[in-house]
Amino acid sequence: MDFHTLSSLELARGIRTGRFTSVAVTEHFIARIERLNPALNAVVVFRPDKALELARQADQAVARGDTGLGALHGVPMTIKETWEIEGWPTTAGHEKLRDHVSPRTAPAVQRLMDAGAIVVGKTNVPEFAGDLQSYNTIYGTTANPWNPALTPGGSSGGAAVALVTGMTSLELGSDIGGSIRTPAAFCGVYGLKPTYGLVPVRGHIPGPPGALARRDIGVAGPMARHLDDLELALDELAGPDTDMAAGWRIDLPAGDTRELSDLRVAFWLDDDYCPVQADVKAGLETILSLLQARGCQTDTRARPDSVNLPDSDQLYYHMLAGVMASELPPAMLDKFRRAAKTDADDYRSRFARGASQSHAQWLQHNEKRARLQANWADFFRHHDFMICPVANALPFPHDHSQPFTDRVLRVNGQDQPYMSITVWAGLAGIAGLPALTIPISPGENGLPRAIQVIAPAWHEKPLIQFGRLLAARIHPHGLPWPDEPDES
Repeated sequence: MDFHTLSSLELARGIRTGRFTSVAVTEHFIARIERLNPALNAVVVFRPDKALELARQADQAVARGDTGLGALHGVPMTIKETWEIEGWPTTAGHEKLRDHVSPRTAPAVQRLMDAGAIVVGKTNVPEFAGDLQSYNTIYGTTANPWNPALTPGGSSGGAAVALVTGMTSLELGSDIGGSIRTPAAFCGVYGLKPTYGLVPVRGHIPGPPGALARRDIGVAGPMARHLDDLELALDELAGPDTDMAAGWRIDLPAGDTRELSDLRVAFWLDDDYCPVQADVKAGLETILSLLQARGCQTDTRARPDSVNLPDSDQLYYHMLAGVMASELPPAMLDKFRRAAKTDADDYRSRFARGASQSHAQWLQHNEKRARLQANWADFFRHHDFMICPVANALPFPHDHSQPFTDRVLRVNGQDQPYMSITVWAGLAGIAGLPALTIPISPGENGLPRAIQVIAPAWHEKPLIQFGRLLAARIHPHGLPWPDEPDES
């Protein structure tokens, strides 16, 4: 049976009812990893024997008639390598952590395991999850299955590749600069960036191993080939971390919209500040036409008051640099402090200013963020969603030969700074809003295209339901599959 074509929801139901066994399902995914992964390098830590042992235990629980089996009982999955799992290596692709074996399991991972999920392996990332490609000196480069010469995106690049090729049915990603949304777009799967704070990120590297404080901007979220799996995983993942659990609970608004015509959707198709590739814009326009034909209320000019792409990106990148620099050694921070004295607007100078900001400056920028969030909240009183690009480009060739600040992206025949690929993802990132990558029709060159749908804070379920309504029109038979690598 082609178990990889089923959702995690269907797999769990089949295992619980005895239609098939966890062992059979797990063996199927193990075989796919063994056959497909060598050409793609998506799964970089692989523990099939342990997975099969847990699968046998899952089947024994079903045979005994145990009650209270979890929503993911017996379902094999992979986990992004940045997440700590007790007894597993967690390096985040960083040489100094090459021999690091986690003494603990991240709460988000533990919640999936408590629901019955079986971790088969861990998937590749860039060093410290700090690139929109997936390459590091420990595990090497992950290839895009639609064209191995191109990047699958990052930092959850291995996760997206494993999903789109059916090496796993579910993944746990993380996102601070598009790290769920961009690889989902580049590979053609669904990726959900939740509201900031909805899912605990403790046990993620970076920060440093064992860190307790919540990291700014960054979130944890599910990735899948099936939208139902996003909601299934979200139900298990969402909730306060241990130190807050006594005081509050999650009660997310339901996603109960039944018709596209009931919705009010704004579109941000392009922007002079960060022009998008013509093929990307054309894909957005096809969704605009589709929604208009279905009676949806659309608006291509509506924006939150006082929110524009340059100001949003400047704020986002400044605060992102502060997060990224929090673990840098003193000598490097001193270097950034010296470089920050220039008022140049290139990404290197902007990073230096953000990396060396004082706490007082951070508080001033945090107030700007609060005002931006208030403007978004007011905007969503009149619109249900905002649709915009995930990134300004389609998948591009692997490029690890020079620092980020020296790289360029070729967009519509013009060079853009490499870090411009984070601009559109930063809209939802700096505002702490949920955003969903939805694959659409491929571009002229056959590469995946996608849209980013941004929703009000805590509205993940209406966002997923919108995805279902849209997917029923554009992917009635499910997401497409890339050709399998030639084993010869």
